[in-house]
Amino acid sequence: MNYGVNFIIIKGFILILLVLIAGCNTTEVIEMKVEKATFAGGCFWCIEAAFEEVEGVISAISGYSGGSVKNPTYEQVISGKTGHKESVQIIYDPKRISYEELLDIFWRSFDPTDSDGQFADRGPQYTTAIFYHNEEQRKLAEESKTKIQNHFDKPIVTEILPYQNFYKAEEYHQDYSKKRNLQYKLYEKGSGRKDFVEEKWG
Repeated sequence: MNYGVNFIIIKGFILILLVLIAGCNTTEVIEMKVEKATFAGGCFWCIEAAFEEVEGVISAISGYSGGSVKNPTYEQVISGKTGHKESVQIIYDPKRISYEELLDIFWRSFDPTDSDGQFADRGPQYTTAIFYHNEEQRKLAEESKTKIQNHFDKPIVTEILPYQNFYKAEEYHQDYSKKRNLQYKLYEKGSGRKDFVEEKWG
């Protein structure tokens, strides 16, 4: 069996699939440069949902970030003892959406003045942060934090921290707003997040 030929065929097939999915030509797929943004805004179901249908966002992944425990489980993280925060890592095409635009969406999806958690979810694992991946992201995050302060009387307490790690959450947490839409809507409303966001930003 000629494994080299088979590998080339498989590679070509994958490239064709990428072209069809992305809706662009082969050159664009090859040259596509993606970047990452990592945000913690309380319950990751809600932050993930805020980004999933955004033009230029390739994927939004729920997970855990900022702590010292490797490959933590959900049960470990919600204990508040791992140092991790529920977070969302966004893979995006910077040619279609900017980091500044992602920050704007993020700030408008939670309460950045709450230092003890978010809405019904309390504890350090639900506190908020922007994990910057490079110096440019840090600068833009600091600038956006200053601007968003103008919309609040209380001080903004969301931390801006260097990115250290990200561990993908269990599969049942991924795309939760889509897979369990009714449960998600009940949670979003019951937690108080939906009313806060609508009242604050319309």
